[in-house]
Amino acid sequence: MAGNVIYRGPIKDEPETVSDKTVAGAYLPGILVTESATALTVATASDIEDELLVLSNRRFYDQDVATAYASGDTGVAYRPRPGEIYQIRLAAATYAKGDTLTIGASGYLTKTSTSERVIAVFDDTPGAFSAGDLADVRISTGFLTAAA
Repeated sequence: MAGNVIYRGPIKDEPETVSDKTVAGAYLPGILVTESATALTVATASDIEDELLVLSNRRFYDQDVATAYASGDTGVAYRPRPGEIYQIRLAAATYAKGDTLTIGASGYLTKTSTSERVIAVFDDTPGAFSAGDLADVRISTGFLTAAA
């Protein structure tokens, strides 16, 4: 379900944001990023044990969710909490309600396989998604999928 915001919960319960770092590339809102002392950088599978943040759009600059940041722009990212719903970009695949998701390439979520850490659960209309499409996902507690 495409929408015009990344965080899908009520404004009164909006999570903590990081807004004092620049983005290290031309990133679209809705990807997962990691935080260093000075920058937000696209997350990859090797960052699975790090704290992952969800890059948002800068609503106060009238940036929509389809407009990328320029490298060096000051970014806004959420610190997601279990149970919250966000629009996050997905890897190309067919998704079903309840599919477990982990971090893949380009900061996108992808379906988990065996013995992988679950970041979120697919919570949108089932179907085929192209790489980079936004979908509603519910943040998980970070459990591991079963071993093969």
